[in-house]
Amino acid sequence: MPADLPDLRQIRAFVEVADAASFTQAANKLCLTQSAVSHSIRGLEEQLGSKLIDRVGKRICVTQDGMVFLRRCRRVLQELESAVQELDALNRWGQGRIRIGATHSLCRYLLPSILREFREHFPRCEVRIEPGDTSQSIDLLDSSKLDIALGIQSRHPQWCRFQPLFEDELLFVVSASHPWTKLDELSLDLFEGESLIVYGSASETYRLIRAHFEEAGVKLRATLSLGDMGAIKEMARTGMGVGIIAPWVAASEIERGELVALPIHKKLLSRSWGAYTHESKEYSEAEQAFLTICKTVAKEFEEKEESILKR
Repeated sequence: MPADLPDLRQIRAFVEVADAASFTQAANKLCLTQSAVSHSIRGLEEQLGSKLIDRVGKRICVTQDGMVFLRRCRRVLQELESAVQELDALNRWGQGRIRIGATHSLCRYLLPSILREFREHFPRCEVRIEPGDTSQSIDLLDSSKLDIALGIQSRHPQWCRFQPLFEDELLFVVSASHPWTKLDELSLDLFEGESLIVYGSASETYRLIRAHFEEAGVKLRATLSLGDMGAIKEMARTGMGVGIIAPWVAASEIERGELVALPIHKKLLSRSWGAYTHESKEYSEAEQAFLTICKTVAKEFEEKEESILKR
C-alpha cells in the first residue's frame, strides 16, 4: 500500500520555511502562529521518515532530503496555481469550452448559423463539434466527452435530460418530372413499388421512417440508404428514386423547382429535435446562451418549413 500523501498545508508551510529560511517569516506569510508552522513541518517529517529542516544555531537549513522533496513540492504548487488560473478563466464571461455533438444534417444546415451568432457573443469560447448520429452523441455524453448533444428525441437513458428545440416533418422529395407530381393524392400501394432513398439505416431517422410505414401496413423498400442528405437530394433530383427528407434540408432546391415536396401520408411523420445533457448538469453562461441561440435559429427553420408546406 502506498504511503498517505502529505497535507497541502504541510507542503505550503515547508516551502515557505525553505524560501524564507525562517519559521517566523513563514508563519507571518501564512497567517499562522510559529508553533503551528513548526508542528506542520514536524508532522511532515514524521510522515515521510526524513529530516527536511535543520537548525544550525539561529539559521534554518534545508537538508539533502529536503532539497529533493522541495523541488517536487514547488512543482505541485505551480501546477495547482495553474489549474486555479485555468478554472478562473473558464468561469469568466465569454471564455471556456463547449463540446457539442450533432447529427451531420444539423452540422451542415443548422450549426453554421448558430455558431456565427454564438461567436459574436462569446468570441473567446472554444467550440468543438463532434458529428454523429443521435445514439453516438448520447454515448459520448455518457462518457463525459461531450457537454451537449443535439439530436432527435428518442428512447434515451434515464440520466439524460432532453430540452426540445424544434419539430419538423419528413416528406417525399422527387424530381419535377416524376409521375407522382401529377397525382392529387398518393395511395399506399404506390410506396411498395417505388425505390426509396433514405438516411442511414442505423440512424434514428431511419427507425422513425420504418416504424411509420409499418404502422401504415406498408413494408419499407429502401433501395438506397445514404449517410448524407445532400446525396439523397441529388439522387432524387436526377430521378434515381424518391427521397425522404425534411423540407428545410431541400429548401433551396424546392424554391428553384428542382425538387417537389410531397406529403408521405395522411398521418404526419414528424421528428422532435432537441438538446441532450446530463440530468444533473448545471449550464454555464456560455452553454445557456448556446441553447438560447439554438432555439432562435430553430424557430427560423420551423417558419421556413411552414412556408414550404403551405405551397
